[in-house]
Amino acid sequence: CLKVLSEAMGKMPLKLYQKMENGVKHPAVTDTLRLLSTRPNPYMSATTFWTWNEMCCQHYGNSYIWIDGELKLSKYGGSYVIKGFYPMNPEYVTVYVRPQGLFGTTDGIYYKYTNPDTGETYKIEANHVLHFKTWYSKDGVLGLPVREILKDTIDGAGYAESYETELYKNGMSAKYAMQYSGTLDDERVKEAQKKFADKLSGLKAAGKVIPIPAAFNLVPLTQSLVDSDFATLKRYSALQIAAAFGVKNSALNSYESSKYASVETENLAFLDTLSYRLKMYEDEINAKLLTPEEYKNGYYYKFNEQAILRTDSKTKAEILTKYQEHGDYTQNEVREFLDKPPVEGGDIPLINGSYLPSSKAGMAYDKNTDNGGKNK
Repeated sequence: CLKVLSEAMGKMPLKLYQKMENGVKHPAVTDTLRLLSTRPNPYMSATTFWTWNEMCCQHYGNSYIWIDGELKLSKYGGSYVIKGFYPMNPEYVTVYVRPQGLFGTTDGIYYKYTNPDTGETYKIEANHVLHFKTWYSKDGVLGLPVREILKDTIDGAGYAESYETELYKNGMSAKYAMQYSGTLDDERVKEAQKKFADKLSGLKAAGKVIPIPAAFNLVPLTQSLVDSDFATLKRYSALQIAAAFGVKNSALNSYESSKYASVETENLAFLDTLSYRLKMYEDEINAKLLTPEEYKNGYYYKFNEQAILRTDSKTKAEILTKYQEHGDYTQNEVREFLDKPPVEGGDIPLINGSYLPSSKAGMAYDKNTDNGGKNK
């Protein structure tokens, strides 16, 4: 589940758009976007950066990113001058609430990071930290890992794994009760136990016939994976964990209960899970990285979720053709989806010439109009 969610976040590119007065959004490029979408810091690619963020969120409940930069104000407005984004290991970050609390304040929270190598501590204001979290939170400030909810289930799954491992070590053989006639002292009992335990257990003993002295009788204690319904219980635990993470069964290579007709439909269902995660990321990024002036001018960051909605070639061709025929995409926009260079004259939206506005629907059958569409 951690792998599926982390890789999903890592493969979606982050975009910056500007919403205009007529409702049209235009992509924009800034130095901050260049960092977030290519190389947030000298040591990590954008894919690794966002993958690591989501892994920390799910495993620790929170991920913290130090913003190496500052807000520059001028008479023309403000802008952020950012040098890089550096992840902080959640195990070495402590979140503090100032004595005045969170009500009616704008600086009620700060972060303390302890360098695990040098022991040095750094106090970082909240506006210099991108703080992402899970949906599971008791105070709205700190997230809790999903494993806190699933503690009993995960513990049970761990015991089941140990149980299965032990069975494999014993050659999938059950325990035996040893019966013997006569009286044996403690030393001989231990000697008999050791002698027969080595021969009757382990992978090398599987399927072998072991000679037993006349005075001894071995009675196997019946035990099987089918009787204990082990496989069913293990599958149920896996589905419980996946459900808590919002990961579909097919992502875990379990197709027994899948009801989806295609991979695209399954990806759409998974996108429903990711939509909350994406909004949480976008809210934090827009709040911390956009100045009030940029926000008023319609700028906003957004992840492109289309990256996970990959379809087969035939379906893609049908979709893009419909978009172009209805004037939603120009020819060059379609070519951009296909990684093709633009062509001359390809930036003009085209539609079928026989289409009419809805206000003129049925004009061809109106007796008061001629063939030219003019009123007589």
